[in-house]
Amino acid sequence: MATYRAAEALPGDEPGPWGEPVSIRYDRRDVLLYAVGVGCRDLRFVYEGHEAFAVFPTFAIRWGGAGAPLDRDLVPSSPGPLNIDAERHLELVKPLPLEGAVTVRSRVIGIHPRGKGNGFVEFESEVRDEAGDVCVYMVNGSFRRGVRELGDIEPFQGAGNTFSQKITVPERQPDAEVAVPIADNQAHIYRLSGDYNPLHIDPAAARFGGFDVPILHGLCTFGHCANALLGALAQGDPARFSKIKVRFSAPVFLGDELRVRAWRESDRRALFEARVGDRVVVSNAFFEWAA
Repeated sequence: MATYRAAEALPGDEPGPWGEPVSIRYDRRDVLLYAVGVGCRDLRFVYEGHEAFAVFPTFAIRWGGAGAPLDRDLVPSSPGPLNIDAERHLELVKPLPLEGAVTVRSRVIGIHPRGKGNGFVEFESEVRDEAGDVCVYMVNGSFRRGVRELGDIEPFQGAGNTFSQKITVPERQPDAEVAVPIADNQAHIYRLSGDYNPLHIDPAAARFGGFDVPILHGLCTFGHCANALLGALAQGDPARFSKIKVRFSAPVFLGDELRVRAWRESDRRALFEARVGDRVVVSNAFFEWAA
């Protein structure tokens, strides 16, 4: 059984060191493919000839954790099907360029035990444009559910801080509710943006990961929620997007209908959840936009 020695990775409450910046190039085709992959139909995001063509605000989410220094003896590299998204936070500071190059730097901020045989690793990342300005700030948490098989991570003492927080939605009818159909090939499209984890397409990999059939990428669910909320609360205007934070509570499957339910706290912030039927699949979540 593999030993998970997290306490040696992050002593006390100090985050780990920043990694060297990673250079990432993308073009308009990448921007368009991502938008289609998260269910966008607004021409501002899916037609490069539109007068207000823009990068969908959550486009950078797939770069979370890029270049973070990791000691593989301390933070095991779980096989793809055993490594799943748990929480995501994204803040848009400045719109990303329509195409070109950005740099991403990341670091580990916490490593924690989560149930029997699971590790929870949190990273923070900054995305900067060619002028050196921060465009996007992100925090992501992922479950490492085994090194060779489910649950083979030994108990360990956690270290570092956690960005995770408890958010409870009000016990009243939501102020906005959007039904979002998930196409039966949505994961096939979304993976072309660069997330090739076989958990989302290969039935054998899904079974190895503990699921009967392939599940939708958490980041695809994330993008669908952002798209629904931006449209319902901010007229779909990418310039008004500010922040979004989610916890993935249960898997979404191809062909499901996602229902995104939001409760306004102010004229620029709402708490939300997403359900499939009676099952909560996204919780502990909020969305902020410019008033």
